[in-house]
Amino acid sequence: MLPGEDTVNPILNTHRHPHPPDAGVADERAALEESLKDYLERRLRDSEDLDGEFGRDLAGTTVRFTLDGGKRMRPLLAWWGWIAGGGAPSGETARTARQACAAVELVQTCALVHDDVMDGSPTRRGRPSVHAAHALEHERDGHVGDPRRYGEALAVLVGDLALVWADDMFNEALPGVPEPARARTVWRDLRTEIMAGQFLDLRAQARRERSEEAALRVDMLKTASYSVERPLHLGAAMAGADPAAVRALRGYGRDVGIAFQLRDDLLGVYGDSSRTGKPVGEDIREGKCTLLLVTGTRLARERGDDAALRLLDRIGLPGEEVDPAEAADVLDRLGARDLVGARCRELAEQGRARLEGLDAPAHVLEGLGGLASRIARDRV
Repeated sequence: MLPGEDTVNPILNTHRHPHPPDAGVADERAALEESLKDYLERRLRDSEDLDGEFGRDLAGTTVRFTLDGGKRMRPLLAWWGWIAGGGAPSGETARTARQACAAVELVQTCALVHDDVMDGSPTRRGRPSVHAAHALEHERDGHVGDPRRYGEALAVLVGDLALVWADDMFNEALPGVPEPARARTVWRDLRTEIMAGQFLDLRAQARRERSEEAALRVDMLKTASYSVERPLHLGAAMAGADPAAVRALRGYGRDVGIAFQLRDDLLGVYGDSSRTGKPVGEDIREGKCTLLLVTGTRLARERGDDAALRLLDRIGLPGEEVDPAEAADVLDRLGARDLVGARCRELAEQGRARLEGLDAPAHVLEGLGGLASRIARDRV
């Protein structure tokens, strides 16, 4: 699955954390939410004027999915990149920068909706996924044709529309920021890298790859770059940040982004579906090339644990049904769970150390440091 913090994830879900976030961070998040909502309301009206059913059923689904869930982590990181890069915190320039930052959330909508189609995921955020909901609607209303294909087709359109709107929202705001050309380059890279990451994820699954290099490459492009590094880079580029600040923010983003994905992989096997909003064990059932599975397979081979190796080798084979709970127990017994958890904590701490010497407002440094600390200390 794609970056799982858009589920109810305790690692990054700061507004549900037992320690309330700094009031300034809450205000920033609320301002980004308002910018996103205002833009989507405009586009929904345009869509309804174009065609009533299109506005209600397709554009409406896109708007509801985007606004009803998620924690705006990527827009917030982009905003922190803007502030860390010297961008104005208020005024007209800040308003346009905020809109550009909020546009990243629509890329996330596209990614999640399409990812659920590719993975065949029945739920998202504790509710039916977009394709599943439209398939149920097809059956309920007695339409002709295959409900599954209908639901998937509509979900593809929802994701496509979200990506179109993301570009529109970003480009509408771009002329109002100090460095539009630099920002446009980062925006281009962000969108391309997420597609590359998704492609490599699908290819690794189809090939049943079990190499650490392949797993970490997917983690880098599919999660770390798109979820943490590039949003920070985008905000900093818009503001015209100096090279040292950009290096620090991007280095932090790579380390913490991979750490987050490793934590997400652990949650996907050992988490609580009532908290994550996704069925536990999906990565096992789908045969995903995760560092957890790669590490477990390596350990079983090194120790000559033939029983464990036979079970792990069946994961992802056509016609094979591996019990996710049994696989989870084997990975735990082999020590893969602990090793991946330790790698996650090491990367999070390494990312936090990259902030040393970064000349940024205290609340931004505290927010970024706190994000790394939560990942490091949260044990799955």
